[in-house]
Amino acid sequence: MASNGSKSAGEDISIVAFLCNWCSYAGADLAGTSRRKYPENIRIIRVMCSSRVSPIMVLDAFKNGADAVLIAGCHPNDCHYSTGNFYTRRRFSIFRRLLDFLGIEKERLRIEWISASEGDKFAKIVNEMLGEVSRIGKLNFSDIYSERNY
Repeated sequence: MASNGSKSAGEDISIVAFLCNWCSYAGADLAGTSRRKYPENIRIIRVMCSSRVSPIMVLDAFKNGADAVLIAGCHPNDCHYSTGNFYTRRRFSIFRRLLDFLGIEKERLRIEWISASEGDKFAKIVNEMLGEVSRIGKLNFSDIYSERNY
């Protein structure tokens, strides 16, 4: 079928996902091997633990064109590094206040716990994010950055 050149809703939305090596990355892999439908415009970055994701990495993702960021790790008390996901939860609950200050909608950052056996959950979360971000529109981080005169 020939394309008419127009993009469907959400096709130009960019999502960056930082996924824990031990659980969430395996869940995303399971979603793919199980042929679960989720957007092609998600860029997955494997990290050893969700606690290795810093707020600077999230801001860099936004600065470089991401419209939304997903950070996914092991379920609480299942972290391979004992307390990594607790650090993640605490760090990003504080970071959300900075995003609010910058004028970045809370829907653009999502923290989730996805185990290796939850491929369906991974696909569902990414599809939900795409819908939410499509509704609020693309992020123009350069406008936000220049408005704040940093």
